[in-house]
Amino acid sequence: MKNPVTRIFFKSIDIPVNRQSKISAFKAFKRATELLKEGKSVVIFPEGKIDEEFPPVLHKFKAGAFKMAIENNTPILPVVIHNAWEILWDDGGRFGSKPGVIKISVLKPITYDSGSSLKYDSIEMEVYEKMKKLWNQSS
Repeated sequence: MKNPVTRIFFKSIDIPVNRQSKISAFKAFKRATELLKEGKSVVIFPEGKIDEEFPPVLHKFKAGAFKMAIENNTPILPVVIHNAWEILWDDGGRFGSKPGVIKISVLKPITYDSGSSLKYDSIEMEVYEKMKKLWNQSS
């Protein structure tokens, strides 16, 4: 919230989640579901944490985003952001920042039928493995 650019984002279109509160997580899940039902796109970082590990690693995903996608018949579009951490790790105070081009990879959309017998965790693992493979290739 101290950075003027990210502050605009977080105050206008972000759905905040206090990861220590189940009530906050529920409210965020409900708000994101409402947006999906309105036909809007929702971007979710399924790791469920902002880590201080440098360089970053891909952590295990949480199931909420996958549950929401299945229950709302919404395709999952996995996106891997490869090098943003090299350009802007934090607010610039600790590791600095520099101009540059951020490289991303967009994988094929994944669609699951809500009537499918697949479990959320198996879908979560499938997406995780695809993204991790691409992440590891770029490191």
